[in-house]
Amino acid sequence: KSARVMKKAVAHLIPFIEAAKEVGARPKGKIVMATVKGDVHDIGKNIVGVVLQCNGYEVIDLGVMVPWSKILEVAKTEDADIIGLSGLITPSLDEMVTVAEEMKRAEFKIPLLIGGATTSKVHTALRIDPAYDGPVIYVLDASRAVGVASQLLSDTQAEPFIAATATDYQHVRDVRAGKEQSVLLNLADARANAFQPDMSDKAPPPEQPGVHVFPEWDLADLLEVFDWTPFFRAWELAGNFPAILDDEVVGESAQSLYADAKAMLKRIIDEKWLTAKGVAGFWPCHRNEDDVELYLPDEERHVRLPFLRQQIRKSRTRANMCLADFIDPAGDWIGGFAVGIHGIEPHLERFRADHDDYSDILLKALADRFAEAFAERLHQHVRTTLWAYAPGEQLTNEALVREQYRGIRPAPGYPACPDHSLKPILFELLNATENTGITLTESQAMLPTAAVSGFYFAHPESQYFGVARIGRDQVEDYAARRGADIATTERWLRPNLD
Repeated sequence: KSARVMKKAVAHLIPFIEAAKEVGARPKGKIVMATVKGDVHDIGKNIVGVVLQCNGYEVIDLGVMVPWSKILEVAKTEDADIIGLSGLITPSLDEMVTVAEEMKRAEFKIPLLIGGATTSKVHTALRIDPAYDGPVIYVLDASRAVGVASQLLSDTQAEPFIAATATDYQHVRDVRAGKEQSVLLNLADARANAFQPDMSDKAPPPEQPGVHVFPEWDLADLLEVFDWTPFFRAWELAGNFPAILDDEVVGESAQSLYADAKAMLKRIIDEKWLTAKGVAGFWPCHRNEDDVELYLPDEERHVRLPFLRQQIRKSRTRANMCLADFIDPAGDWIGGFAVGIHGIEPHLERFRADHDDYSDILLKALADRFAEAFAERLHQHVRTTLWAYAPGEQLTNEALVREQYRGIRPAPGYPACPDHSLKPILFELLNATENTGITLTESQAMLPTAAVSGFYFAHPESQYFGVARIGRDQVEDYAARRGADIATTERWLRPNLD
């Protein structure tokens, strides 16, 4: 809110400031920021931008899905001091490497900042830093941005800070090179140690098979299943809801933010700012090793869903899991869904025109919560009514947040199903773009950004897990099952290869 007041004041004063400015005068520094090509997420980037502007830096925000060529062109034209890259989905990691490589090719020397939920110091040290000759700095969160920028642009602090970071990254590389990595089984042995659920307890066929479209789910109903904890984390306020409201450190800020959120939620619902659109479907299938093969009777064709298996060697009592393990080879059912929150852009444009970054970020964060709540409520509707394998389920919102129900809904791009490129298959099965208006970027990010999609597994022993590191044999096997070349497959599975 302080930033909102500041920006409105600055907007009013800019003509006077420009008139009085000395020739050649500069702000503390000029920073070009962008969410990389293929990625549409920008809440974190926007918070960083506001923090930097509040501290006297000029920020040129290029928005989302920005190709490397535009980033470099603007940085050169504007004589930028720093470039900052953001990304949330795993394909963004490779795109950041591409930006670094192109900066090196163009002989840039300015610092490159890396941030976003999918990034890490390890990935920055191993993959991005070696691709560029200038300083590459991983920024953990928005609170660190000003300190990093001030050191990088300081006459006295820049050199030691850059040297210390380079030493730190080299240490990360040395540790990784000398570290004894977890032992991988070969793929055949990992498959031999597959999880073996009791298939006599599998879910019955759905009460209402096929595809079901929900053109406008009631937002007030979704509000009842909001999970507020991630909302506060998006604002970098650590703590679980509702305890965070009484936290000694951040409680006052959390209460103020919560009050503003509730006030905006009332307007969203009363004035119908947003529309929740969704689709869910169920198909007969069976397991074939690590694939789930669907049969579409209306079209008389089969669709393959290839999944990945854990390969790290486990103790004797622990299985090397794959999502396909939860499907009966003798015949079963699988589901899928996609939900999205539409209508946000006119309101964001209004906030931007009013220099109101606070409301802009607040609305995006609430739209994300609506999308997650829609995924939660639709899954509940599936369990109790559409598939109806748990018709008598009665769970509190707290129990829903803790996932104390039967079945899972893993999403492409997440630990149990790390390949984002399965989304087009899911979208085709659901006819998701026509039924919900959700589209996919070239990196398989969803538009609108407040959207969730995934698969439904109903077996009572189905559970979430992380595939983690996989071997070359599985990469080659998966590429063959996907009908893709090795290079493309490695690009999609990059986090599972390091």
